[in-house]
Amino acid sequence: MSRFVIGLTGGVAAGKSEVSRRFEALGVTVADADLAARAVVAPGSEGLERIVAQFGPGILLADGQLDRAALRERIFASPQERQALEAITHPAIRHLLREACEAAAGPYAIAAIPLLTEAGGRAQYPWLDRILVVDAPVAVQHARLMLRDGSTPELADRMIAAQASREARLALADDVVVNDGHPDLLEAEVLRLDGVYRELAAGAR
Repeated sequence: MSRFVIGLTGGVAAGKSEVSRRFEALGVTVADADLAARAVVAPGSEGLERIVAQFGPGILLADGQLDRAALRERIFASPQERQALEAITHPAIRHLLREACEAAAGPYAIAAIPLLTEAGGRAQYPWLDRILVVDAPVAVQHARLMLRDGSTPELADRMIAAQASREARLALADDVVVNDGHPDLLEAEVLRLDGVYRELAAGAR
């Protein structure tokens, strides 16, 4: 059971997934907030029942799945509805992430939380022992979005602007991995941090 937990975050196209994969290759459990978010609204879940009670049955597709496109449209049009959705989903996501991390084999676990800064940082995740930020210059994020997703320059600008600033993320960081080059350059940094985290986890017992 892992009692030492690292929160991993970063901006869009900063390389969080690549860093997560490299930790997983070392045998580290990575609990993913995006996967937890999907589980929270799966058919039959309490989360989906509460969303239907809040937004009405029209928020479901014919097969009983959440109509994500319709929900997205509503919450972006109304800050109040977005807050209502977050009040339902965020506590459940945090609970699933913490359970997965604590149940993980190994000296430490990682909670990958893309929107950690936007979700309240340490105030909402007081059980994180350290926060690792995967950082890339905005110009690099912009170029990757256009290359990876085929985004227009304007869409890439909007996607970056919709998130917390780079400075706000870095203000949360205990550790930073700069990912502004080839992905293979991350290997040495992940290995170094793995050694640091294993030592810290051993000392925390």
